Amino acid sequence: MKILYGVQGTGNGHTTRARIMAACFAEHGVEVDYLFSGRRREKYFDMSVFGDYKSRDGLSFSTQSGQVNKFDTLKQLKLGQLYKDIRHLDVARYDLVFNDFEPVTAWAGKLAKVPVIAMSHQASFLFPEVPVEGAGLIKRTLLKQFAPADIYLGVHWQPFAKNIIPPFIPYEVPDKQCQSVANKVLVYLPFEELNKIIELLQDFPDKEFYCYHPNAQNQSLANIHLRSPSRSGFLKDLANTSGIVANAGFELSSEAMKFGKKLLLKPLNGQFEQLSNALTLESMGRAKVMHYLSTNALEEFLELPMAEAVHFPSDPSPLVNWLINSKWDDVEGLHNKLWQPISSKLSNAA
Repeated sequence: MKILYGVQGTGNGHTTRARIMAACFAEHGVEVDYLFSGRRREKYFDMSVFGDYKSRDGLSFSTQSGQVNKFDTLKQLKLGQLYKDIRHLDVARYDLVFNDFEPVTAWAGKLAKVPVIAMSHQASFLFPEVPVEGAGLIKRTLLKQFAPADIYLGVHWQPFAKNIIPPFIPYEVPDKQCQSVANKVLVYLPFEELNKIIELLQDFPDKEFYCYHPNAQNQSLANIHLRSPSRSGFLKDLANTSGIVANAGFELSSEAMKFGKKLLLKPLNGQFEQLSNALTLESMGRAKVMHYLSTNALEEFLELPMAEAVHFPSDPSPLVNWLINSKWDDVEGLHNKLWQPISSKLSNAA
């Protein structure tokens, strides 16, 4: 089987999930080509696992000061280029398009009548059982048309519906390496202004903040340690932090739950996915939420105890086998196999 894997490049969560899948595809000897869109090629990092991947403009959103900038988002749309990229992408030589909320490969597969299977957190919001904040019928319709598929697999923290699968978090860290440093806090707020983040953290000189940001250079400002994007460095700091302050992205929240880290989330205003993530995690008792950078919210969060770890699966082999053996009509069987080891631990949290 030959697969074209389309990945949404906005943010880092989709790419993180694709790295896990890419390693598993390679272990199973599956031939896969990768296409990323939504970010300029030079903005990607740690991409060696994807080999000679392709990059397109695709569709994305613009942010400013912690919220979606609707005007700038519309201004940056390149619909003409998107149409050309879709029409010129040769997908007929593939047996399957596997898609993580990426519009070029999804639409090219649909037009060429090549099967498209979507696996994304966004796909979970297509099912009415999944909690949603700030998305009406129009947004749900746009969500489905953004990257259309024949089969949708939503990725979420609860088995809300039979098409929902859990996140794959590959890191099996020994307990001694995952012990928390009491005064260490990891901060990842890429959609906020860096100077505003620094102002917030300066009020807590007794804590050591490790702050990753796209505009940061590696340096320390007293107790605030600024870090430029680095996957390996981030994971090292994640392993022994006492807590995480972040926007409400799905992948980092999933990693925090697996590592047993408490969460303080500031969802991106105007982005219903992050608002919905914050709503769900708060209702599960897995996170505290602030809707602006709040000293009071951070102070209360720092006093909270550690969270209990959730052992999400680390090996996506059941999904890869399901794909390459064309068992696509048995979504429920895949769902049950992946959730059975962990659903009982989450059943009382919803």
